[in-house]
Amino acid sequence: MLWRMALVGAILAAGGVTPVAALEPYTVVGDAIPRPLGGLAGNAARGAALVRDRERGNCLICHQGVEAAEPFQGTIGPPLAGVGARLDAGQIRLRLVDASTLNPQTVMPPYFRTENLHDVAQQYRGKPALSAQEIEDVVSYLASLKTF
Repeated sequence: MLWRMALVGAILAAGGVTPVAALEPYTVVGDAIPRPLGGLAGNAARGAALVRDRERGNCLICHQGVEAAEPFQGTIGPPLAGVGARLDAGQIRLRLVDASTLNPQTVMPPYFRTENLHDVAQQYRGKPALSAQEIEDVVSYLASLKTF
């Protein structure tokens, strides 16, 4: 048994495998994940930055945001203005975590799923697109968007 642990340690030290932290568990109730991931509180300002960030969240590639001056906004997904009036925080959370649980044909990427994904670059395999804290930050921001 010790030799197996030593072998695993040697492989990790050599850069052969990157250990991945387990994702926070969650429970889907109807069309929502009612409880924040990991019991974390979101920060709307950080969430707004993630929504606009073309590297991390990249939400505006598919959605129209609330700032008209933001360039190159998408029209594939619904507009983000008023999303907090249309959906509650739990409903928004599920759509961010994995919208395919509601619609298997969705083009919305799963931001908090690591399994059954295709064409994922090696450095991103086994890692969610957003952390639990980042999900909660985006939920906080989107839930605050009450007006159209």
